[in-house]
Amino acid sequence: MTDGQTAESRQQEEEQTRDTDLDAYELYFNRELNWIDFDVKVLEEALDETNPLLERVRFLSIFFNNLDEFFMIRVGGLKAQLVGGVLDTPPDGRTPLEQLSEIREKLQPYLHQASDCWHNRLMPALDRNGIKLKDLNTMTAEERDCLARYFEREVYPVLTPQAIDPGRPFPHISNLSLNLLVLLEDEEGIRHYARVKVPKNILRLVTVPCDTRNGNEGTDDLRQQPEKEFIWLEHLLRHNLQTLFPGLQVLRAVSFRVTRNADVEIVEDEADDLLSAVEEGIGQRFFGCAVRLEVEQSIQKQDLDFLVGRLQVTPYQVYMEPEPLGLSTIDEFCEIDKPDLKFPPFRSEVPPAFAEESSDIFSVIKKRDRLLFVPYDSFSPVVDFVRQAAEDPNVLAIKQTLYRVGKDSPIVKALIEARRNGKQVTALVELKARFDEENNIVWAREMEQAGVHVVYGLVGLKTHAKLCLVVRREEEGIQQYVHIGTGNYNHITAKIYTDLGVFTADRRICDDVTDLFNAITGYAKKTEYRELLVAPASMREELIRRIDREIEAHRNTGEGYIAFKMNQLVDKACIKALYRAATAGVRIDLQVRGICCLRPGVPGVNDRIRVTSIVGRFLEHPRIYYFHNGGESEVIIGSADMMPRNLDRRIEVLTPIKDPDIAQMVYRKILLVHLQDTEKTRELTPEGRYRRIASAEGEEPLNAQEEMLRNWKQWRSSDKEQNGGSKGGKFRFSPFTLSNYL
Repeated sequence: MTDGQTAESRQQEEEQTRDTDLDAYELYFNRELNWIDFDVKVLEEALDETNPLLERVRFLSIFFNNLDEFFMIRVGGLKAQLVGGVLDTPPDGRTPLEQLSEIREKLQPYLHQASDCWHNRLMPALDRNGIKLKDLNTMTAEERDCLARYFEREVYPVLTPQAIDPGRPFPHISNLSLNLLVLLEDEEGIRHYARVKVPKNILRLVTVPCDTRNGNEGTDDLRQQPEKEFIWLEHLLRHNLQTLFPGLQVLRAVSFRVTRNADVEIVEDEADDLLSAVEEGIGQRFFGCAVRLEVEQSIQKQDLDFLVGRLQVTPYQVYMEPEPLGLSTIDEFCEIDKPDLKFPPFRSEVPPAFAEESSDIFSVIKKRDRLLFVPYDSFSPVVDFVRQAAEDPNVLAIKQTLYRVGKDSPIVKALIEARRNGKQVTALVELKARFDEENNIVWAREMEQAGVHVVYGLVGLKTHAKLCLVVRREEEGIQQYVHIGTGNYNHITAKIYTDLGVFTADRRICDDVTDLFNAITGYAKKTEYRELLVAPASMREELIRRIDREIEAHRNTGEGYIAFKMNQLVDKACIKALYRAATAGVRIDLQVRGICCLRPGVPGVNDRIRVTSIVGRFLEHPRIYYFHNGGESEVIIGSADMMPRNLDRRIEVLTPIKDPDIAQMVYRKILLVHLQDTEKTRELTPEGRYRRIASAEGEEPLNAQEEMLRNWKQWRSSDKEQNGGSKGGKFRFSPFTLSNYL
């Protein structure tokens, strides 16, 4: 047997497994605490001096931005559970109160580490590289005069100082806004508080001009600044507070920031108009209860007590941090034109098949299935697919799901053009895509005005599937073409997220996609599909069935192997199935970028499971599910992670890769390469910590993303998938190669 196991030893292990309680709390990590471990991996990239300086700044910005969203959604949800008296506990058994307490305890050292990273590592490094944050007290009189003019002209008109007294109660503090609490004293010696909000519509980094004659004072375009000297907007505001309160003395000012519960629930079955309900829900996000109060650590007790009382927060919700607060905005530094401090630029390549026959994308797809792997491949074939469908007189209909499409979307523009050209166009727009609702509402209305049939999905379900269907009249009859992806139809994120997509004209898959669109837009109750795995219909059951199939195959061959690459692993039923497989002897590789609630390495239960995670230059976003299946290997890709929300509360699609050459490419040249990364990979330990992977002695370190940038074009051009290749047949994996890898 490949792993050295005898049939007798496997039987003994399976007998032991039957006595193992797979529901035991200790077999599961808490999802919230494990999420913190994910964000710490981002922080580690900010600390990593092998990364370019401005990229380290970007990673630190992402760390804080992730943390903001974590408090708005996850901590906000726990607070709501606590207030509502929710008794249900997650698989690890922690109550909402226990989770809130442990979140704070676990976060504190990382917040100190992040602050140290900014103040003692990144800021000095920026200064050494000619990017300077200046102090008003050390500026020349000429510089201060210039900034005073900028404040008077550009900032002062935007400000609205708000007094706080019996006639003017404490104002609403909007979510994530940066504010100054100002203590004033009038002529009679009576003290008053006021609030000044730091404007969000002005860049937080204000240019400090070296020469007031060059006309660049306070410019908003950081890329055009030769001097690279800046001051924080709130520092400039604090320095000029007296102009806002003439006749009173400014005694002191302190920064504070409030995070509110943004986990707004839309009661869809009670909403006559989902569009209006979502719009109303967006507004509620700014008024949710406070879940975190950030204050600068120099705050006086009197000021802190005032804020805590007015905002109705408890001490465990207060985070005292070094100033400046809200470091998610430091990504403004990354706009500075210093290419030597950033990752080297790269150019995505259009795959040869599309480049050579771009005049007719449908003939390219009809010849055989085609694979895209962005950002190493260009996203343009996806845009061209919709654009050519919009212009082709033989195309009758286009149907597409839209989850997060971004601003100025070429995909949406092509759908609108298709409708103007007389095509039947259906766009399923997910209005409840968190933090993209406003953008999606704008696109939905614009498409409706153009005559596109816009559908908002099914009650109680988000549509997260990534699908585009084109129906075309051809000589032999009606032909369908489909694109199925792991990522959104967003031309911006396609440059920084790694994602897979497959184009196919396979009849069975196309018919499945047609049936699914009919189920979404109409009343069809479809639960079984020919090829696709669809949630919430049967995806969990189909994935677990394949895991159980691997157990059975392992009993026969001893070569059982599963490899998954995904964003999150939370679903208890799927985790239990993986535990069963591991105890049966199946070797399992899980590469989970974010949350993983499965505890690896527990002796006798899952010591054959290895969990890794890659955080690097690009955001790892594909979902790949590989089953060795006794040599008749199966590769599946799509939109779904193994989470209850994906499997129960979303419309999701996974598709098998039916072309054996593409399946080989996805497995060997994508999945295996990423599993062997030794530079950006962390391995999850049984204790719940992530440790860095190191190369074996004498081995060259491997950075999977850099390997893709160097070799993806070469691999693709030499691969059968682009040169005719074999069409049909099974994807057979070599046991010799498998044993070498394992």
